[in-house]
Amino acid sequence: MSFEFVLRIIGMIVIGIAGGYGGAWLESLDPETYNVLTVITWALIGALAGLILTPYFTTRPARALRALLGRLAAETLFAGMIGLVSGLLIAALLSFPLSLLPEPFGKIMPFIGVLVFSYFGVSLFVMRQGDIMGMMSSMRGSGGDGDSSGAWMRANRTILLDTSVIIDGRVADIAATGFLPGTLLIPRFVLNELQYIADSPDGLRRQRGRRGMEILGELQKTPNVLTRISDIDVDGVREVDDKLVILARQMRCPILTNDYNLNRIAELQGVTILNINELANAVKSVVLPGELMRTHIIQEGKEQGQGVGYMDDGTMVVVENGHESIGEHLNVSVTKVLQTAAGRMIFARIEKGQNDKDENNSGN
Repeated sequence: MSFEFVLRIIGMIVIGIAGGYGGAWLESLDPETYNVLTVITWALIGALAGLILTPYFTTRPARALRALLGRLAAETLFAGMIGLVSGLLIAALLSFPLSLLPEPFGKIMPFIGVLVFSYFGVSLFVMRQGDIMGMMSSMRGSGGDGDSSGAWMRANRTILLDTSVIIDGRVADIAATGFLPGTLLIPRFVLNELQYIADSPDGLRRQRGRRGMEILGELQKTPNVLTRISDIDVDGVREVDDKLVILARQMRCPILTNDYNLNRIAELQGVTILNINELANAVKSVVLPGELMRTHIIQEGKEQGQGVGYMDDGTMVVVENGHESIGEHLNVSVTKVLQTAAGRMIFARIEKGQNDKDENNSGN
């Protein structure tokens, strides 16, 4: 038996009794036409209204308030509570002077003052929560660098994780290095999608889903990495990506992903994206035209005569006239570096004199 059903029964009884008393009072206004059937009718109407309407002014508002508070960050709630207390204190100090005003202002203004100062207190403190938390952090001796509020926000921010980035697996290694300060938040709907993938009849999808579950386990065991699974949800939206974007806007936090489509949609809506693929491209080795490098040519290129090799970080190296040197380790000279959506590509040519040297060595 659910709690809402119990409240419906209680509401039915209470409002039914109130309806009966109301019907009896109406009938008592004219004793000559007093009718018990009318009283019973009013009682039944009240019972029906109580049975139907009770959740709409008990459990439903409480559930909506709980969902709203669940979407708010902890620092926002804390700043709001401080602002509310400060507003109430100011209203209490001004209540006596306001009560000395002539009627009817002496009775109305103290109540209006409570509403106004409470509202402005909460609004002001929530708006400046970063500065307030930074000031409190500096008072504890952890923010003496002049940028305490920004440091506090970076250390205490929330980062939403997408399903794709969990399955990818690199997030565990990145988080372990300390490059992701803050709380890694996995909403319940992301976990449900991951579980759905892990239970897929397709073998490859099932393997990817189970790998994502293992990565979550690693994240929760990693020291100095706070990983939290939350029941927060977005009503009226079914797609996981849309829920993530809306939730990120409400919580004012970034999304960690490697999904290109989610990246574009989120950027169009003003949501900050942390893309692991972009991070991987950013930390790849930097080479300049004219620089010498050694590579292993392992396959043919798309164009005639080209050979293709790879650097240690996975960057593709396209070597002109490298077709005949497949399987060899050669020194090549960089001619061009091209940045594409898929990553960085390096174009090079075989260093002059190297072929002749190789031919002489093979002849001897």
